[in-house]
Amino acid sequence: MYILGISCFYHDAAAALLSDGQIVAAAEEERFTRVKGDSAFPRQAIHFCLERAGITAQELDYVVFYEKPLLKFERILYSALATVPRSASLFREAMVTWFSEKLWVKALLVRELDLPARRVLFADHHLSHAASAFFCSPYAEAAILTLDGVGEWTTTASGYATADWGQPGARNQIVLDQEMRFPHSLGLLYSAFTAWLGFVVNNGEYKVMGMAPYGTPRYVDKVRQLIEVASDGSFHLNMRYFSFHHSTQQTYNRHFVELFGPPRSPKSEFITDLTHPGLGEVSSSLKADNQYYADVAASIQLVTEETLLAMGRDLQRRTGARNLCMAGGVALNSVANGRMVREGPFENVWVQPAAGDSGGALGAALYAYHILLGRPRVATMEHAYWGQTYRSEAVFAFLQKMGLPYLELPDDKLLERVVDDLTQRRVIGWFQGRFEWGPRALGNRSILADPRSEAMKEVVNSKIKFREPFRPFAPAILEEHVDEFFTTPNLDQNYLARYMLLVSPVSPPKQTVIPATTHVGGTGRLQTVRAGWNPRYHALIQTFGQATGVPVLLNTSFNLRGEPIVATPQNAFNTFVGSDIDVLVLENFMVRKTDLGSRWEPTFKGAVGE
Repeated sequence: MYILGISCFYHDAAAALLSDGQIVAAAEEERFTRVKGDSAFPRQAIHFCLERAGITAQELDYVVFYEKPLLKFERILYSALATVPRSASLFREAMVTWFSEKLWVKALLVRELDLPARRVLFADHHLSHAASAFFCSPYAEAAILTLDGVGEWTTTASGYATADWGQPGARNQIVLDQEMRFPHSLGLLYSAFTAWLGFVVNNGEYKVMGMAPYGTPRYVDKVRQLIEVASDGSFHLNMRYFSFHHSTQQTYNRHFVELFGPPRSPKSEFITDLTHPGLGEVSSSLKADNQYYADVAASIQLVTEETLLAMGRDLQRRTGARNLCMAGGVALNSVANGRMVREGPFENVWVQPAAGDSGGALGAALYAYHILLGRPRVATMEHAYWGQTYRSEAVFAFLQKMGLPYLELPDDKLLERVVDDLTQRRVIGWFQGRFEWGPRALGNRSILADPRSEAMKEVVNSKIKFREPFRPFAPAILEEHVDEFFTTPNLDQNYLARYMLLVSPVSPPKQTVIPATTHVGGTGRLQTVRAGWNPRYHALIQTFGQATGVPVLLNTSFNLRGEPIVATPQNAFNTFVGSDIDVLVLENFMVRKTDLGSRWEPTFKGAVGE
């Protein structure tokens, strides 16, 4: 049985395909169109999924959309009418976009896939999130927590789930028995601060999280004027400060600015005493301004963490569950996730690697298979490598077509050469296998560097990624050595660690060993690597560890600022020549920047905006 899940029209459109309950393929549309966060109907992602399975659309048993369009339209219409006349532009835009496309999802799917209407199903937005987490986890029972901006009406949902793993009397169920509704949204609160701090909503929230450790949470009291949180984690926003319920352009209003001051310019450099020790030529007033923004970022981050922890404690009390499964965009807050693991009441925590809207595509398919059709559980999602692959033949053809100088090496020789380059402070563009599902580069589309050099932070941020100096890098570490470097217990058994979904304190003696991947405050958003999940990547880190005594690599996503992570050899090469990456590895082929000559001058020096 083939079931295709689809999400689109808001941000991070995606498609995911199941065969008898097991994942065959999953990909975000942005990887193919090269439009970051692409929200359009995911034609290319759908085509990839079908091609990977070797089937046509007509062989699909069901297609499942990740939310209920009519309910979402009801919420938008109601909100617009309730806030007239401020919502005039929102109402006009809603009428145009909804009546042209968004209301007619069923007809669109029938037309695009040439399927009978009876094969098209719909799942609630937060049920799709819940299913994406629970039915990929290894648990037979779990508490469920989903948090995002907003689905149809729901912004936060919680409850419990059970799974039929073949046990007598067991059955699949997801019960979301508590919810919070629009406009009261933790995700939209965080997004308002994202916009005020100069970043793009639905894209820059992780930048707020990266900025926060450079500040001190001095303004928690001000943040709490915007949100009232009860002891059980339920909350209520003071809508006096927000515009997102009646505007498509502005998330906060003048009252917000009166409370927190003028917003940070998106073009402003982020310079503080921590990013640039000593004043030098930088004025003290600029550093003071940036320090204020960092302090506000730290404040909203702390309130978010404490709210999530309160929710978790109440949820465990209500359900008695040992396990927690989370999804929704807020579940990508890896600092909060780390605290939930260390301080929360659950023995185990699982987060969907594609926790945002893209993951809803997978969740919708899983919901249909396990809940609507009642089929038993068959698998756990053990890795996130569900995208497209380009075999050696395709890479060779690309290199020949471009006329590029290259070396083709067997694995052992290739790894030795790469490690030699890494120890000489060269930066590697690493491309292999199927690209990752979700926003994290996990060793198949990664930029790699030596974590032992403090200077690599600035090199990779400024000369390769063209991004802000406060952005951290992930330490990719062999799972068998993780307890030597990080203090969070049981990381070698932690699913969040393998998906780069939690931040952990770095052991104090190791902070000076891996300074390039130790963020300010002594933490790291790590990735544990096991040979069974990614043998070649594991072997590379192992070889580096044997050469240096440090089984860790600096890992960041293979893309430039403002672009999606690379998908194809051409994407990878464009990023390679558009930056100061020294060496490009495409499967078993190696291209060196020094061998290209003047024909390939860098053509990209940072994207405009985000």
